[in-house]
Amino acid sequence: MRVKSPINEAHAGKDLARWTTPVAGMTCASCVGRVERALRKVPGVAAASVNLAAQTASVEYLPRVASAGDLRAAVEGAGYSVPDVLPGEDPVARQERTQQEEERTLRSQLRVGVVLGVPLLLFSHWEMFSGNGSLPLSPFNAALLQLLLATPIQFYVGARFYRGAWVVARHGSTDMNTLVALGTSVAYLYSVIAAFFPTLVTAEGLVVHLYFETSAAIIVLVLLGRYFESRARGKTSEAVKKLIGLAPKTARVVRDGAEADVPLESVVVGERVVVRPGEKVPVDGTVAEGRSTVDESMLTGEPIPVEKGPGSAVTGGTMSLDGRLLFTATRVGKDTVLSRIVAIVREAQGSKPPIGRLADVIASYFVPAVMAAALLTFLAWYFLGPEPRGTYAMVNMISVLIIACPCAMGLATPTSIMVATGRGAELGILVRDGAALETAQKVDTVVLDKTGTVTKGKPELGEVRLAAGGAFREEEGSRELLRLAASAESGSGHPLADAVVRGAKNRGIDVAAPEAFLSVPGQGIRATVSGRAVRVGNLAWLEAEGIAPATLGRDLQEIAGAGGTPICVAVDGTAAGVLSVADEVKAGAPDAIRRLRGMGLDVIMLTGDNRRTAEAVAAEVGISRVIAEVLPDRKAQEIRALQAEGKVVAMAGDGINDAPALAQADVGIAMGTGADIAVEAGDLVLMGGELGGVADAISLSRATLRNIRQNLFWAFAYNVVLIPVAAGVLYPSFRLLLNPVYAAAAMGLSSVTVVTNALRLRRFR
Repeated sequence: MRVKSPINEAHAGKDLARWTTPVAGMTCASCVGRVERALRKVPGVAAASVNLAAQTASVEYLPRVASAGDLRAAVEGAGYSVPDVLPGEDPVARQERTQQEEERTLRSQLRVGVVLGVPLLLFSHWEMFSGNGSLPLSPFNAALLQLLLATPIQFYVGARFYRGAWVVARHGSTDMNTLVALGTSVAYLYSVIAAFFPTLVTAEGLVVHLYFETSAAIIVLVLLGRYFESRARGKTSEAVKKLIGLAPKTARVVRDGAEADVPLESVVVGERVVVRPGEKVPVDGTVAEGRSTVDESMLTGEPIPVEKGPGSAVTGGTMSLDGRLLFTATRVGKDTVLSRIVAIVREAQGSKPPIGRLADVIASYFVPAVMAAALLTFLAWYFLGPEPRGTYAMVNMISVLIIACPCAMGLATPTSIMVATGRGAELGILVRDGAALETAQKVDTVVLDKTGTVTKGKPELGEVRLAAGGAFREEEGSRELLRLAASAESGSGHPLADAVVRGAKNRGIDVAAPEAFLSVPGQGIRATVSGRAVRVGNLAWLEAEGIAPATLGRDLQEIAGAGGTPICVAVDGTAAGVLSVADEVKAGAPDAIRRLRGMGLDVIMLTGDNRRTAEAVAAEVGISRVIAEVLPDRKAQEIRALQAEGKVVAMAGDGINDAPALAQADVGIAMGTGADIAVEAGDLVLMGGELGGVADAISLSRATLRNIRQNLFWAFAYNVVLIPVAAGVLYPSFRLLLNPVYAAAAMGLSSVTVVTNALRLRRFR
């Protein structure tokens, strides 16, 4: 959910532009809040969302009031940096480059830390070498060597902590950098004093002990944790990288009568494009010549290839398997379906669901609370603890500061959202906003449109029934009746007529143009086919034409009762038979609805079709409640009525008439095979158009929120349990203290654990 600026709420929806950019330097949830607040203060900003896991900021703003330069200045003014754009680089490539540069920097610093840290650890136990005579060292020389090794680690390897702490301190704030910088500096400075001014320490009754290796180990371990986090963040965006990689780099176009390979970005709308067997379709288009089976699994998640021929639509990124296609480009560049999918996924990955606010709110109070806890720990040990009190006070204070770093809390929600939306895209489920992903797991009622959602949305010819006592008999009579009816209907452009013609051709029947044709809108047609007078239409039409189709009465009732539309046929003035045309139920619809009901969801059909047909279809697929004969403007009202009953409603539909209901529902699920306006109104988009995707989307939502709750639990439980341990609460009873080195290791492990748990969503089925 985007964070709205109260003073700029009025700008929402008014010609807003979007600015998305990587942000370098963010380390915890406190950083996220700081960047968001800075962006919201810019005049003209309507919404700002910052994602820690993706290391990105996304802003909606009024271009006439604010500019990208203003937004960049706000980010930098908050103490963070916006990487420069290289020539020809888009936001995705820039983010990937920034990610790689961050990993390289961390690796270099870690190498220095390890190379210097290992001998530092050895020299911290100089007594062992001096005792056996292998390396005679005085205490002062040993301390000097430790200082020389520890200083580069403290101020070069750990420089990022000081920079981060200074930036936020200038704004009167704190973050995890503050905790690390403060904790390690205390250990380092105490060691310098103890090494070169030991009388100051012994004068306070303290034992002289150096903590150079402790400070160095903390810095190296925290950096190691950040390195693992950075690697894991790279994995969360793999789905987007795969999607981007689906588009070929070049396209084969026909120019000046010859085929030529050109860069993909040079293809323009209207150009003729050639795809050979085994090649990827470069842009969206409509087939002009050729036939092939096309693998569209990247788009729909369905593994079965689809037949394509003249008039068929093809999508960039899909693959032609066994034929050559010549098609006309209809969408190129950022307008292609693949580019829109990538944009939707990236926007969803950067969004923040309501549950994500919990970590932000806690983080805003957490760091100051930890610093207060560390100070209380120091004072308690210094005034109430055993000797050497100062040493105990310092060590336990450092442990509290280090172990409380809130990295895990900041990563708990965005990492899960990133992985889930990426995995959803691979399965043909596009999540348009993280808030929808959270809301979907609360859904208890699923409302389904009939046409195009439960059914195929395309009328098909079914039965051919002959009139009792008519002129046509047995199978050959059925084929002849269908030939006459289809030939008569071939002069009409009505969808039902098209279904009859298409059905006849699919059954191997030759359809000829009628010698004479007259259409009466809404009733039927008169035609002459092969010298015979043919009437095709509804019952009232035949009766108006003076034909008494009494023998068709039972057939008409049975067809209508089964959810079909009966079409009466008369030949040479006599009722000859009836055709059944129906919008067939999708093959997987009954199983999908059984699955939804098995998930504890109420399933309702909402349709503008007549009640008899709707109830027949509902009975076939296992839906018990039907709301029929609803006009488009009333569909949204029906959704509101369900919501007024306290239900959390998901609406699935594919037509223009479904758009208001999709927008009104708590979660709108658009069938990606439907109208563009319906897709735009949906919160979730099922690219395959199959009803089973509704259950998949809700299951993905439930799995994601379960994963987020697990992450938040472990992040919070970790701090709640280990901060008291670091403060020394176990010492009076068990004489147990938490070494600051182990505290640093535990802090890094908590972040890695949260990210690793989120990555389990990549295995969602």
